[in-house]
Amino acid sequence: MLLGADFYESEGDAPTRGTPRLGIGRDVELDRVIVDKNARIGDGSRLVNEARVEEADGDGYFIRNGVVIVPKEGVIPPGTVV
Repeated sequence: MLLGADFYESEGDAPTRGTPRLGIGRDVELDRVIVDKNARIGDGSRLVNEARVEEADGDGYFIRNGVVIVPKEGVIPPGTVV
């Protein structure tokens, strides 16, 4: 489930170095994921919960009942695998 964004970023509004652009990057795989508003998911990330973890807290995300949740304004660095 993707909840979108409250605003758009143009090419000139690039985030600080190392921060993904607003939205979902290139080559991202999502399965059983809720992405809240204004989230940033870096290129090449895989949020699929392969280990079938039921409850966990990670860097920019958490897992509840096996579902990966990226909170409002959450940031997932490029290449993150969950």
